Amino acid sequence: MAAVLVIGPDEPLDPSWTEARSAAEVEREVAAGRTVAVTLAGDETAQIAAAAVYAWLGARVFRTPHVTGVRQAVDMADSLSGRRPPALTRRGLA
Repeated sequence: MAAVLVIGPDEPLDPSWTEARSAAEVEREVAAGRTVAVTLAGDETAQIAAAAVYAWLGARVFRTPHVTGVRQAVDMADSLSGRRPPALTRRGLA
C-alpha cells in the first residue's frame, strides 16, 4: 500500500492518482487498486473528521491547508485500522 501524503491546497496532484469526491467513490477506487486523492473542504474540524473517514476507507493522498491536524487524524486512522504501528504504546496496569 502506498505511503500517505498530506499536501497543501495549491500543490498539484500526480496524474497517476485518482481524485475522489465522496466516501463511496473512495471505496470504489481503493477496491480497484488505485491511489486515491481527496481535496478536503470546510472548516478545520470538518476537514480533520473527513480525513479520518477517508483514511479509514483507504485514501492515501490528502490536500488541505490544515496539514498538521489532518496528518494526525490520518495517522490515527491508519493505526486503528492496523496499517501502521501506533506512535506510542503503553501497558495499562490496574
